Amino acid sequence: MLKSPLKLLSLSCLAATSFLYSATSLAYCPQTSDATPKGPIPLNEQGEFVPLWAKSATWYQIFPERFRDGDPSNNPTAKDLLGADPAEPPKEWQIHPWGSDWYKLQPYEVANGEPELWKHLLRRRYGGDLQGIIDKLDYIKGLGFNAIYLNPIFDAPSLHKYDGASYHHVDPNFGPDPKGDRAMMAKENPLDPSTWVWTKADELALELIKQAKQRGIRIIFDGVFNHMGVNSFAFQHLKQHQQNSPYKDWFTVKSFDNKQTGSTFSYEGWFGVSSLPEFKEDNKGLAAGPRDYIFAATERWMNPKGKGAEYGVDGWRLDVAFCVAHGFWKEWRSHVKTINPQAYITAELVMPAEQVKPYFQGDEFDGEMNYNFAFNAAEFMFNPAPHKISPKQFDAKLAQDRALYPKGVAYVTQNLFGSHDSNRIGSHIVNSGIGNFRDWGKYFQLSQVGSNPAYQVRKPNAEEIRLQKLFVIFQMTYVGAPMVYYGDEVGMWGANDPDDRKPMVWDDIRYEDEVTKPDGSKRPADAVSVNTDLQQHYSKLLKLRNSLPALQLGSFTTLVTDDGRDLYAFERTYQQQRVRVLLNNSNSPAEFELSHDGLNWQEQLDKLSVSRKGDKIYLTVPAKWGAVLVAQ
Repeated sequence: MLKSPLKLLSLSCLAATSFLYSATSLAYCPQTSDATPKGPIPLNEQGEFVPLWAKSATWYQIFPERFRDGDPSNNPTAKDLLGADPAEPPKEWQIHPWGSDWYKLQPYEVANGEPELWKHLLRRRYGGDLQGIIDKLDYIKGLGFNAIYLNPIFDAPSLHKYDGASYHHVDPNFGPDPKGDRAMMAKENPLDPSTWVWTKADELALELIKQAKQRGIRIIFDGVFNHMGVNSFAFQHLKQHQQNSPYKDWFTVKSFDNKQTGSTFSYEGWFGVSSLPEFKEDNKGLAAGPRDYIFAATERWMNPKGKGAEYGVDGWRLDVAFCVAHGFWKEWRSHVKTINPQAYITAELVMPAEQVKPYFQGDEFDGEMNYNFAFNAAEFMFNPAPHKISPKQFDAKLAQDRALYPKGVAYVTQNLFGSHDSNRIGSHIVNSGIGNFRDWGKYFQLSQVGSNPAYQVRKPNAEEIRLQKLFVIFQMTYVGAPMVYYGDEVGMWGANDPDDRKPMVWDDIRYEDEVTKPDGSKRPADAVSVNTDLQQHYSKLLKLRNSLPALQLGSFTTLVTDDGRDLYAFERTYQQQRVRVLLNNSNSPAEFELSHDGLNWQEQLDKLSVSRKGDKIYLTVPAKWGAVLVAQ
């Protein structure tokens, strides 16, 4: 158990997943309603409850504030930071230069005189917005992605937007007219959805959805339904009017201001964090007030202006889903599926695999951010002893995790490695050996420079990038929908939050070399630029997956688990299509021997030579590399 969750949260920009990867984490978020399905689960023709399209999804995760500044005129001001951590307003402030050395303090930051680096990093804004995402949809599509998961875009003062001021409005600084949007929003009654206006930022979100769908790209929004921020309309009214506020039952209030008794206003914050007042729960999961509001906001974005589901988002990713009781999710899923039966619902759970089962019985979630996939891959491909596992152990862990889910679920889980809540894959490889990724709470701190001064912040070298490529070969061919965190495809590196949230590297922006350490001292220079070779590798694998139904929908059969030579191979089969994937995890070239089955096998990645002797085929795979064979 972490000694100081609050310290962790402050260092991590109050990230929404700074909790323990253990059963003890559930103590923070008690489940108060039954997880048992209440009735028959609607199934499709395949006997599954998941949307079929999600099996063929290739996900790209975007952290909006750091992706692309498409409209500098909407950039936030110092006033827009009020309500976000750190609570103290800066003495001086400006938009941070996009291409600046990450740890180098700018003159305005030096003028603030703060000795704590995390405060500077939390205050930074680079100007990323929705127009920037629209401008890069062709880039995303061109790489081979067909689905986007957006970190929160709703109104909030922080850079990460997990401290929502509302869920029915996009942050005005993500749209073209922040001042005009706030004037419109001020005239609403938040409790009456009929008064809700469509701001220019809201309209731009609809334009983003429209343009994405025109390119065959689906979008899901991030739903933060456990808490809001102190800037929220509900909390601000409650704070001002105390027990006379209609929002008095939205949050868990410990005491109100009372001059006679001397009591002061006190409330429950998520994980004890005062900037994130937590919603009150009842026997249905959430109190009626926040529940009704969330249901209305959900419908607004799924069926905008009543025009139909084709104009809305294609689903939701649910933040810290285990912190909201099962009863709420059951009712909310029914609401979502009534609006759009093909909507995709994915959860952030981050708990041992066996503990996720209650959430996947057909009446809550379709999939999850599959960190267990990442843990397995790290232990097989990256970890040194004693946390390294053999091919047989790797295969057993993968099989165990697949078997936990009802039919179809394993195919729609989001198979990721890095995210906004973990160090980037390149830096993970650089720092392999500092701990085990699976030990979530402990590793969370070990992978933060604020908690671990020994963490290496340098750029991955060629050998380490090769390991990243090996992982990508596996990620794009295994059961489940691959998800890539923005910038991993161009070689971005960084420690855990906040260093995993650097501004995206684009080829039309000039970047300073990274020469500054977290303590301000100097280190050998690392050039920051697009790694086009790595980018092409991602694109090749994405397009290969998109072109082969067997990699999206096919069955899974293990072919090789060679512990002595560190080799692993499997086959994916769909209808008449057969695809074999060979992974050489050793430091030397290795020959694979497989059955021929009377077929003409062709290698797809590097056109490696396949020879035949009798009823066997033979293929030599380079060290730390893979091969993909397709039966012609």
